Amino acid sequence: MRPSAVAVDFGQSQYSPDSEYEHVTYPHAVTEQQHLPLFHSSMAEEKARRRVRGPVHNDNEHIPADYDQYDDAGKDVYNKPNRNVRPHIASGRIPQPPPPPPTSIREFLMQNLEHLPPIIYTLLSCWSRFHNIGASNVVVWDEAHFGKFGSHYLKREFYFDVHPPLGKMLVGLVGLLAGYDGTFEFKSGEVYPSEVPYVAMRVMLATFGVAMVPLGWYTAVELGMSWWACHLTALMVLCDVAWLTISRFILLDAMLLFFTFLTVFCFTKFHNQQYQPFSFDWWLWLFLTGYSIGCVTSVKMVGLFVTALIGAYTIEDLWEKFGDTRLTIHEQAKHWAARVFCLIVVPILVFMASFKIHFMVLNHSGPGDAQMSSLFQANLVGNDFSQNPLDIAFGSKLTLKNMGWGGGLLHSHVQTYPVGSNQQQVTCYHYKDSNNDWTVLPTWDEPAYNPNGEIRFVKDGDFVRLSHPSTGRNLHSHTVLAPVTKLNYEVSGYGNETVGDVHDIWQVEVVDDIKRGKLGAEDRVHSLTTRLRFRHNQLGCYLRAANAVLPQWGFKQVEVSCDKENNPADMHTYWNVESHWNDRLPSGDTKFYRSPFLRDFWHLNVAMMTSNNALVPDPDKEDILASKPLDWPLLHLGLRMCGWGDQQLKYYLIGTPVIWWGGTISLGVALLAFVVYMLRWQRKYQDMDLREWEHFLYVGKVAFFGWLFHFVPFLIMGRVTYIHHYLPTLYFSVLMLAHVLDHFVFSARRLSDRTKAITFGVIAFVIVANFWWFRGVAFGIDGPINQHRGLKWREVRLRCFGLYVKGFAC
Repeated sequence: MRPSAVAVDFGQSQYSPDSEYEHVTYPHAVTEQQHLPLFHSSMAEEKARRRVRGPVHNDNEHIPADYDQYDDAGKDVYNKPNRNVRPHIASGRIPQPPPPPPTSIREFLMQNLEHLPPIIYTLLSCWSRFHNIGASNVVVWDEAHFGKFGSHYLKREFYFDVHPPLGKMLVGLVGLLAGYDGTFEFKSGEVYPSEVPYVAMRVMLATFGVAMVPLGWYTAVELGMSWWACHLTALMVLCDVAWLTISRFILLDAMLLFFTFLTVFCFTKFHNQQYQPFSFDWWLWLFLTGYSIGCVTSVKMVGLFVTALIGAYTIEDLWEKFGDTRLTIHEQAKHWAARVFCLIVVPILVFMASFKIHFMVLNHSGPGDAQMSSLFQANLVGNDFSQNPLDIAFGSKLTLKNMGWGGGLLHSHVQTYPVGSNQQQVTCYHYKDSNNDWTVLPTWDEPAYNPNGEIRFVKDGDFVRLSHPSTGRNLHSHTVLAPVTKLNYEVSGYGNETVGDVHDIWQVEVVDDIKRGKLGAEDRVHSLTTRLRFRHNQLGCYLRAANAVLPQWGFKQVEVSCDKENNPADMHTYWNVESHWNDRLPSGDTKFYRSPFLRDFWHLNVAMMTSNNALVPDPDKEDILASKPLDWPLLHLGLRMCGWGDQQLKYYLIGTPVIWWGGTISLGVALLAFVVYMLRWQRKYQDMDLREWEHFLYVGKVAFFGWLFHFVPFLIMGRVTYIHHYLPTLYFSVLMLAHVLDHFVFSARRLSDRTKAITFGVIAFVIVANFWWFRGVAFGIDGPINQHRGLKWREVRLRCFGLYVKGFAC
């Protein structure tokens, strides 16, 4: 028997025509969405309303609809509370759905109309970079260096430089494509002969400068800037006369700037693929970011600064992913592995590949041989080391190569120490010279060397005297302190063939042989492969050269001292015989000499860093071209790139003032705005929605930290600096200026479109007018410099503010 139905009244029922279920309204139901109040009960309503400026938008309105939202299913909700985890994808360019396939040419053009502005800017860039590029037919500024390096590639002669090889190989490549034969010496100020296609070489290298403009545009697009800000970014890259000037000659800087721009662009493209991890586009742009890092560091080591920016972004990104409970351990590991491979392994492989090609092309003996190990030099075509007698004997004339990283050849000359003993200087020198030669002789208490007597080979433990043939002095040490390395003893040249003392005697200690390993007591010392130490017989110290550079009186050569500490692992106390002459001994075997790539790669990089660190300002000589890093942001000083005669075309490296000053000011404005926003946020003011805030932070961090990582290292390094070192840094201040204008003007809700258009027009006009006024410094200043009084802006009066600014000089 069925129970009777009982009717319970819960209120008026609502039926939906689209559903067969009844929607019941409960007594406690709320019909309108409620928000938590932004004020406490004692706060007035008007005061609370001031906490919110403008309409508050939905935080998720910019997130693609197909992005998976957070789901707590399967999670331990007691240990990991349910949090509204929002995908971090709205800070850059908002992902756009792909357009439908075009059905006509007109539809195709309409779909790609966004690419029309960068095409126009690129054409304008071609005009500015190529216009009158061959007007100066003389070697301008550092064309004397990099043109010469390109010549070495065409002649396949090994050379040495403080910069990695990729940019210089590209110089050699454009010379090859232009038909240059590599015979011109590229002396500074010398007129190019008719057979040197310098115009074609400049044009091909200026193409890197042309590409900077579209890269600037598309980077601004990927950063999520408005179209107004994208136009300004491209316009500033196009119109800065410093970037323009540096792009018009046979230099490395245009390539460095191009790869810096490319790295930032690829990184922003990758950031915008974060909402679809491990997709093809995600992998593509992550790989290209690492590849471009490898390229920029292979042009100049300054590329490490943009690498630091990518590294800081990656650390932050992986830290956020570590806190994302949606990701499993396996997914976390995949993200880490992808970053390690693409951002560490790939750049290192690109960097090493550039050196491998460098070694393969430069397989002939050249002016940079002495910077490399003796074994490496033995494999160069035209080098005579392979004809060296293998065994070292008393009476042999030889050169001694220090095996520490960046080590040179033991050297002496007639100049004396102005301090200490005032005896003849002994140094390490990185170039081949007859003053590098030494003769192995017996000690003073032994019979004099007889060239017709029995051959006596040098072995471990033998006592020898090293005589300098050019001056007749003996290698000598005493208790006088070394001039630079004060803890060590001085090494000098003393006496002659008949005058000397016990302080001229050194004991040979064999460390090992690169080919034969550990040697026995009766094993002979070999040239090139045997590693030696020289212990002073009286003082017990060891002959050492550790890249301590002597002052100008020592010709900036490396100090040689006698180290009182016996450190068997100190490579700077290791020596090997490089050149070896002895008519009484047969030639060696060429197949005995092989040098591994990794050893050569590491050796050359250490030598590069050592030489770069040695480029310190000379206190005894004023460098009128040098400038301090603090001079750059406000454009206090430029750089004269050539002679200043009335009859020659003159170039001056200086930036467009409105761009440089505006970029510097924008950095301070952005930092101040961040502080103000944080203070207002703490006071519960809501100035922008989450999307706007993330975008403000993201672009600001890219621009600010990119500028910081590029600028601060120059403040702490001791080497001499010039204004062109600031040119990669300038890019990030340009991005910051566009971002600040975009944030406060072009994306502001309070301003009308008319106001934004007028503001854009005024700023664009000022940039173009400023460029046109200073265009002569890039295109060439003709005639007497006094006729160009408009470029003399040493003293600027800011009448509108009643201020007087002094020191901005052209």
